[in-house]
Amino acid sequence: MTTADQETAAPGVQSDHAPKQTAIRVSRLSKRYGVVEAVRGIDLDIGDGEIFGLIGPDGAGKTSTFQILAGVMEPTSGIAEIFGQPARAARSETGYLTQAFSLYPDLTVAENIRYIGDLRRVAPREIAERGAHYLQMFDMDRFSDRLAGKLSGGMKQKLALTCALVPQPRVLLLDEPTTGVDPVSRREFWDTLAHLAADGLTILVATPYMDEAERCHRVALMHEGTIQEMGTPAELRAGLHAKRLELRMENLAEAERVLSQSSGPEQEILDVERFGDRLDLLVHHPDAAKHLVEEKLKAAGLAIGEVRVDEPTLENVFVAKLRSLGQVADETPFPAHHSRQDLRGQVAIGATNITRQFGNFTAVKNLSLQVQYGEIYGLLGANGAGKTTTIRILCGLLDPTQGDVQLAGRRDMRSGTVRQRVGYMSQKFSLYDGLSIKENLNFFAGVYGVPESERNEKIQWVLSFSGLEGKQDQVTGSLPGGWKQRVAFGAAILHEPSVLFLDEPTSGVDPLARRAFWTMINRLADAGTAILVTTHYLEESEQCNRLGFMVAGELVAEGSPTEIKGKQTGHLLEVVVDQPQKAADLLKKDTEPWRISLFGNRLHVITDEDVASGEKSTKEKLQSNGIRVLEMREGQFSMEDVFIGVVEKARQEGKVGAPED
Repeated sequence: MTTADQETAAPGVQSDHAPKQTAIRVSRLSKRYGVVEAVRGIDLDIGDGEIFGLIGPDGAGKTSTFQILAGVMEPTSGIAEIFGQPARAARSETGYLTQAFSLYPDLTVAENIRYIGDLRRVAPREIAERGAHYLQMFDMDRFSDRLAGKLSGGMKQKLALTCALVPQPRVLLLDEPTTGVDPVSRREFWDTLAHLAADGLTILVATPYMDEAERCHRVALMHEGTIQEMGTPAELRAGLHAKRLELRMENLAEAERVLSQSSGPEQEILDVERFGDRLDLLVHHPDAAKHLVEEKLKAAGLAIGEVRVDEPTLENVFVAKLRSLGQVADETPFPAHHSRQDLRGQVAIGATNITRQFGNFTAVKNLSLQVQYGEIYGLLGANGAGKTTTIRILCGLLDPTQGDVQLAGRRDMRSGTVRQRVGYMSQKFSLYDGLSIKENLNFFAGVYGVPESERNEKIQWVLSFSGLEGKQDQVTGSLPGGWKQRVAFGAAILHEPSVLFLDEPTSGVDPLARRAFWTMINRLADAGTAILVTTHYLEESEQCNRLGFMVAGELVAEGSPTEIKGKQTGHLLEVVVDQPQKAADLLKKDTEPWRISLFGNRLHVITDEDVASGEKSTKEKLQSNGIRVLEMREGQFSMEDVFIGVVEKARQEGKVGAPED
């Protein structure tokens, strides 16, 4: 659609109030650990009330920067100030959420809040008042007597945020705060951050998820201790000088192979990425690129279906920049010795009307699904939806209360034959922290019966895939989360399973490494492996061939990513305004809150009206309340928009997940 007003503004930098002063100042900041220089002279100025995103691959120096700003460690050189004071002296002004959950699992929610409040010398009455306020804000007040160790991932993060806010800091440092948090809780978490920033809190957040980076006012890309790019999300996307082509067609594997041969930094096609039912091409000139693509595919005997032009994503920016710096994910083919091609088309994972009860609670209700060899199936759901219980049933770790299950062509799922055909990467890191990387890999190779003649070759592949060549003797527990995930993935496929279960395999993994994961997952599927995967990062769910959405133990939607999006009713409006938080709060008053989401200075508004009527009514409502509409157009539903809509509609029908979530 057309712009609603002629007023213009710097893209992506609007907020509900202009920064009054610099909250965080970093100048020529460096940090060395022996000969390793983790941070190399970075400069940052972050305004009061700004949400600033720090993105970068594992080992970029983000956590070291956070620890210096939190006053946990001193810099080797340079300046790190919070409101004009050295960071260490300003610790009373700063709240800090670390990557790992750092509260006490054996204390209740209320006890953790009181302990942190006392530690930060907050008066008891204020601890009680502020704790109650934030617990109510996060819809957690009814869980105040629950042990922290019994909370879901999303609730743990809300508790950690509550504890950080009780001392009323002026700056909040969040180091990957939503890793492992389900999509519904992630959106609630970010809605809360937007409100806090609108009230004047300065927030610096590190995240591996590019859809979260879109919600920041500004973003900096960090690599090898230096800042490579900085700007608003819109400025960073525009700086690529490229568009994204979505191609929907048959035989994606062959099309990807053909087009990848003609792609590169100096080519018309900059990049090719494969998704579950489409290819994404990053191109300079859409018309010329489309003509080139048609020529290449026609010569290979392939035909294009639908073609759509869209803007690049922040993930495109991230990957393109790192590649220009020579950072390329390892794509060495896995040394496979066994083909599964003869199994393609057969059912590898089958469930018919399965139900699982725990006492009076029904975790899985009359669920049926099938996954064929050579297929990638994504099972999605919020915490408490029943995904983990379903996976445990499907891979033979738990018996259903009723219903039939088939795995790898067998019903006797606990037999040794079936076990040797199945690979499983659990939600929590499943290797042994006290063993070295090589000792872990040798152990699992032995457990899975990998022949001695194949072990060294496969272990070397895992080290290469993980970026850990030469570090095989390092203790596994010392690895950052993203590297641990790569080793765990490698361990799960050492024996070349014909059926593979991946429970949140890329949790906490940066975009470049995530792409390497999915390249490998696709290769396994191309070779005939059946793969069932869960993820809380809904953008990557589009890598799956088919998806199933679970709510309260039931499968409520199923199909390819395109099919599921196509079933979504209504229209999505993208609205750019001068007061985004005020606009979001206003629009939520007159509709279901899940229909409104905030991304920096942009709003996603889901309307059941036709586009013209929806634009008109939205514009009138905003302008009558003193909010300028700078731009408005129809946008495309993201998978998160679709998922939130499906979950909320199911909840309105009375479907409720597990009580602990």
